[in-house]
Amino acid sequence: MEQSQHFLALADRMLWVAALASAPILITTLAVGLIVGIVQAATSVNEQTLTFVPKLAVTAFVLVVFGASMMGLISDFTKEIFTQIAQVTR
Repeated sequence: MEQSQHFLALADRMLWVAALASAPILITTLAVGLIVGIVQAATSVNEQTLTFVPKLAVTAFVLVVFGASMMGLISDFTKEIFTQIAQVTR
């Protein structure tokens, strides 16, 4: 019973780490897409490829700014998983 709670807690932590790692990219891309969509609706420009370039640029910028902290978060979680695996197998 204790191991199942341990694995459920680990899965819960994994979901939080995944959400925290992907949040900067998802939120900024959503905001840029919304702004470009509003501009397209206001100007009646219905070009599908117009939203791709700003989203790509913002995603690259966010990865440059937040990439190190995102990878640090993921690597810390990975180290934690491996230490817990070593403790469970003893």
